[in-house]
Amino acid sequence: MKRKCDRCARPATHHSVEINQGQKIEKHLCDQHASEEGLAIKSINTPINELLTNFVKIHSSDEPERRTTGGACENCGLTFAQFRKDSLLGCPDCYKAFEEPLSNLLERAHEGGTHHIGKVPRRAGAGEQRQAMLMRMRKQLNAAVVGEDYELAARLRDDINRFEEETT
Repeated sequence: MKRKCDRCARPATHHSVEINQGQKIEKHLCDQHASEEGLAIKSINTPINELLTNFVKIHSSDEPERRTTGGACENCGLTFAQFRKDSLLGCPDCYKAFEEPLSNLLERAHEGGTHHIGKVPRRAGAGEQRQAMLMRMRKQLNAAVVGEDYELAARLRDDINRFEEETT
């Protein structure tokens, strides 16, 4: 069902949700009224909050009932059923209270990923190799010192100094 603009009969093309003092305020506006409010920026990508809301609503119905009805956050009293309905956690402690069902939802959203890995610039690949080489050389140096092989330690020290000068 398509929504109509809150101010006129045209179809709403801009949808926003604001949280003000714990109250959810939804706005559905046409292009004209959205531009009047400064919201007329067209975006090809769906906002992350909308994606998460839809994802939680779709996938939380898969969770066993025991997870959705049992327990509440000790700090704010929010239940998982309320979270499913509103797609909003009440406080930071909710993450611990609902750790298992939230983890399952996030794993599905990120195709099994459980940790943020981030991106590495292409040009950083050579830098990483240099750092790994330097770390290996320092470990060898420490092993030589512990083994009291001072001749090898002196050579490794000199190699490390040369290597560091070349890379800077």
